[in-house]
Amino acid sequence: MRRPSILWTCAVLLVLGSAPAFAQDPAAAAAKPAEPKVTFTTDAGILLATIKPDGTAAFEELIGKIKAGASKATDATVKSQIAAMKVFKAAEPGPSGNAVYVIFFDPASKGAEHELFNLLQKVLTPEELRAPEIAEFFKKATGAFASGYNKLSLTPVGGGM
Repeated sequence: MRRPSILWTCAVLLVLGSAPAFAQDPAAAAAKPAEPKVTFTTDAGILLATIKPDGTAAFEELIGKIKAGASKATDATVKSQIAAMKVFKAAEPGPSGNAVYVIFFDPASKGAEHELFNLLQKVLTPEELRAPEIAEFFKKATGAFASGYNKLSLTPVGGGM
């Protein structure tokens, strides 16, 4: 009758004994930057954003805040990304009557993060990021999206551009 409890005890000790091998050093985790989520592998790229009809003002405010913050950006890559960013709104409605925005990066910064909220965070000062109205804005702008981005990494054809 003792055999199941001995096996159980051995299994628990084995798991607990190996836990330190899987534990992550908090200092190392904090030092490691997050991997970019929205990147381009080519010289130009497009993000398609599907925005709810009642969220277009919030989305356009997001774009405005990114563009306005470019002058405050200290990262040269972020400055070049914003300078290369052109945003268009499609005249035709998208799926379910949502608005479709085309965010064109030409040139794109290969391998750099192009996610819009990430760009906004990089152009805001630490004081601005702590402001309650920015937290509220992030909620409103995030809620404007009907779905995630569609991404296209573009390569010129037919003799280039």
